[in-house]
Amino acid sequence: MSATLSASTLLAVPLAPLVGAVVAGLFGTKFGGNHIGRKVTHSLTILGVLVAFIISAMTLKSVVADGARFNATIYEWMVVGGLKMEVGFLVDGLTAMMMCVVTFVSLMVHVYTIGYMEEDEGYNRFFAYISLFTFSMLMLVMSNNMLQLFFGWEAVGLVSYLLIGFWFNKPTAIFANMKAFLVNRVGDFGFILGIGLIAAYAGTLNYGEAFAKANTLAGITFPGTEWMLVTVICICLFIGAMGKSAQFPLHVWLPDSMEGPTPISALIHAATMVTAGIFMVARMSPLFELSDTALSFILVIGAITALFMGFLGIIQNDIKRVVAYSTLSQLGYMTVALGASAYSVAVFHLMTHAFFKALLFLGAGSVIIGMHHNQDIRWMGGVRKYMPITWITSLLGSLALIGTPFFAGFYSKDSIIEAVHESHLWGAQFAYYAVLAGVFVTAFYSFRMYFLVFHGKERYDQNPDAHHHDEHAEHDDDHGHGHKPHESPWVVWLPLVLLAIPSVVIGFMTIEPMLFGEFFKGAIAVDANKHHAMTELAEAFHGPMAMAIHGLQTPPFWLALAGVVLSFYMYMVNPALPAAIKRAFGPVYRLLDNKYYLDWINENIIARGAHAFGTGLWKGGDQALIDGAVVNGSWKVVGRVSGAVRWLQSGYIYHYAFAMLLGIFILMTYFVWFKR
Repeated sequence: MSATLSASTLLAVPLAPLVGAVVAGLFGTKFGGNHIGRKVTHSLTILGVLVAFIISAMTLKSVVADGARFNATIYEWMVVGGLKMEVGFLVDGLTAMMMCVVTFVSLMVHVYTIGYMEEDEGYNRFFAYISLFTFSMLMLVMSNNMLQLFFGWEAVGLVSYLLIGFWFNKPTAIFANMKAFLVNRVGDFGFILGIGLIAAYAGTLNYGEAFAKANTLAGITFPGTEWMLVTVICICLFIGAMGKSAQFPLHVWLPDSMEGPTPISALIHAATMVTAGIFMVARMSPLFELSDTALSFILVIGAITALFMGFLGIIQNDIKRVVAYSTLSQLGYMTVALGASAYSVAVFHLMTHAFFKALLFLGAGSVIIGMHHNQDIRWMGGVRKYMPITWITSLLGSLALIGTPFFAGFYSKDSIIEAVHESHLWGAQFAYYAVLAGVFVTAFYSFRMYFLVFHGKERYDQNPDAHHHDEHAEHDDDHGHGHKPHESPWVVWLPLVLLAIPSVVIGFMTIEPMLFGEFFKGAIAVDANKHHAMTELAEAFHGPMAMAIHGLQTPPFWLALAGVVLSFYMYMVNPALPAAIKRAFGPVYRLLDNKYYLDWINENIIARGAHAFGTGLWKGGDQALIDGAVVNGSWKVVGRVSGAVRWLQSGYIYHYAFAMLLGIFILMTYFVWFKR
């Protein structure tokens, strides 16, 4: 590939998964008559994603080795005044990296799905959905304008709604997908307001043109207030990221998204959707750099999410929900890095996290298969000897997650902690202690799950309600209590192995070019005079080997080690201790078990208040005012007036003659008596 990227080649990246999704959706489901079988369906969709990954890898190579870039319009949809609405691609280091991450993780999920969804009736429909999801995310990350960004943004939200509620006969799945849809609408309202303000004041939706006017926007105050316009724009945009990337308090949809099949949990949580908000803020860095207020807001929200969502992971017993709360916490880390103006560090953690989080989710799915669809970690134990590949890959993923030196997660997470430590923005000190404490919390709940699943006494035959944990309830008859765990088929464990490799080495290989080189040159903007966290990191960096060795002496390493040791003691050595702590700290446990009562507040205060307000608008505004006064009232007035007038329009000549004579008489009387 030459230094000038080809538009037609780039166009094949999102279109290849789209073609697979359309063919599978139209001809592989009941809707299209089931003309193609399962083998053809998964072959076509996997081929589409494979093509996208190969082209993405070639594009990344060209971007890194040859400095290739692409920024052009592919299709002009319409022009409204001076505002152009178009489809276009912007390919630089940030985009090329995201393309590779999205397509590689999606490819692994596609292969994994062959084994995981083998018994499901909606097999073909699921492949159509995940390919469509991949297309939507690629359109989002490749866009060069905010209209296309918004299209991809809403498309991933729509497909996630379909995937979370994939088992549409389960009431919990339907509730979860509606919850995700509604919570994201709250964030998206802020997002579209931010885009609207940019369009109104910059007169363009194109990234480059809008960023060129950033300094002009910085000199404008929001009408009727003393707020900087750019601050309002950035906070509105970030509210969109809060919904999509599940930041407090708009995080409540993400744990419930576990109602969908495990492969989509990996795709949503690792490489698509939840990372869209992080990517968007990094892409909009030229605007965010102009508002310290917005950055401080981002910093504090991220810190709250990183620490307090981690606490919730400690008490979870569903293996997928433990990993889900881990995702929430790690998204908080990425957001904290954004707030510290360490955008490249946030995106670096996005990349490393995509690999080890996809590995952990798919590993959890493999355990669920091996445990005959039991998801409760309290009824596992000793799985290591039955599932050796799942065990070793899950261990590698857990070590990467807690930031073990030399593993991928160490380089990105440690860089975030150091960047926040160097930040002088308001809220940075709170954020620093929050992410530092989060290291201990992450290590504790991660290895709590690891020890309970893979080590200790076998408890899988003691589960009192095994069938209640069955994702595929229709297959309950095949999964008895006495069945021993078993290793998953190769289509399930091969993606685990392929994801484990970057989970170990990708951080060591890429930290220098991505954080301290020119990998993101032209894609991410940082005002080094105002925000010098990255400058401080660069001065302290002496290579990945030296960083890892030094990491063995730093507080994050010892906090992580303490979390692992404590979890081992509590769940392997002295298993009675957790129950005793639960009894001693009952109110705290109930607070965590009820997820800080945010769901209760949303359902009983916000939702009921909105329902009451909506009912008032419906009865008072719609029924009484619009239907009653305007619509019905207008026709009643017209009816009464016309009823009176029709007596004057009888059609008889003698009535009209009489009216004329009466009129003449009145006029004569008026002139005789009043004008003399």
